[in-house]
Amino acid sequence: MKKIISVVGARPNFMKIAPIHKAFEKYSDSITHLICHTGQHYDEKMSKVFFEDLELPKPHFYLGIGGGTHAEQTGKIMIEFEKVLFAEKPDLVIVVGDVNSTIACTLTAAKLHIKTAHVESGLRSFDRDMPEEINRLLTDSIADYLFVTEKSGIENLKNEGINKNKIFFTGNVMIDSLVNYLQKADSSDILQKLGINKDKYVLVTMHRPSNVDDKDQLTELFDLFNEVAKIRKVLFPIHPRTMKNLDTFGIKNKLDKNIILTDPIGYIDFLKCTKNAELILTDSGGIQEESTFLGVQCITLRTSTERPITVELGTNQLLGNDLNKAKEVTFKVLNGKLKIGSVPPLWDGKAAERICEIISKINF
Repeated sequence: MKKIISVVGARPNFMKIAPIHKAFEKYSDSITHLICHTGQHYDEKMSKVFFEDLELPKPHFYLGIGGGTHAEQTGKIMIEFEKVLFAEKPDLVIVVGDVNSTIACTLTAAKLHIKTAHVESGLRSFDRDMPEEINRLLTDSIADYLFVTEKSGIENLKNEGINKNKIFFTGNVMIDSLVNYLQKADSSDILQKLGINKDKYVLVTMHRPSNVDDKDQLTELFDLFNEVAKIRKVLFPIHPRTMKNLDTFGIKNKLDKNIILTDPIGYIDFLKCTKNAELILTDSGGIQEESTFLGVQCITLRTSTERPITVELGTNQLLGNDLNKAKEVTFKVLNGKLKIGSVPPLWDGKAAERICEIISKINF
């Protein structure tokens, strides 16, 4: 019996591990699959609700790490995860995405000569100012099995000298969750609760420090949202840190009445909001992918993206930090000038099945 431990630490990780956990059920006679939650996202609204929405079992291990600097968080995860590995002696550790839990657990397992697999491998923004980029590069350089979501990932890994036998193009597990829960999301009543109508609102998600921790940038962003709010409702499920910044920077009392700020929203409700938005303004990674699959217009307010396929094939437009340009394109979209997109290869809801089949055939 093979023993595999998958690691989750932050919200996007849950959406990626859920379909993998489900796909492993087919191999229950030969594989024991366990989940370790590092507690990197420790707010109940940002964590517990996701386990419930995605029908994940209670984590087999909870490290309870919480916040701290990047070094503190990474170090604490390594110390606590090492204890789990000593006790459980798994054959494989699966990590997903690009958060601190990803690199911390990969590094800990590698030093104990435990094989590791990285799901969502090879993505690159080529911006080393982003801590996620460092996590991606380091994880891919030491992981044993690299599961790739899009063709740029294959090219990036080969360019970095990674052995091609380690690389598997399997598709996007994030889309697996989306496909699996789309019907359930359709029955959500979140839009009625918020008083917004389908295709008549702009959805905003912003969390990167360069956008929400800088007073001038955050002020300019809300100037843009106020302009949009003159003709559409603006829905912004807001991170507690960003909400605090709105108060600190004196922005909160200058918001248009059509800007709806809410606490973070659970996965099913958020999927409903994503699917039915007329336009999404974001700096997130996963939402670029989800909007592309759903055919929803997306504007990414970042200078780079590690998911270029969403721009090349999808409905995503990468506009950098120039908010004048963002305003111009936003109003073009709202006036009917849409970017036509298509769904990238292997984004078919079966990526987890492919990953688990490959893992089931590996002799550890």
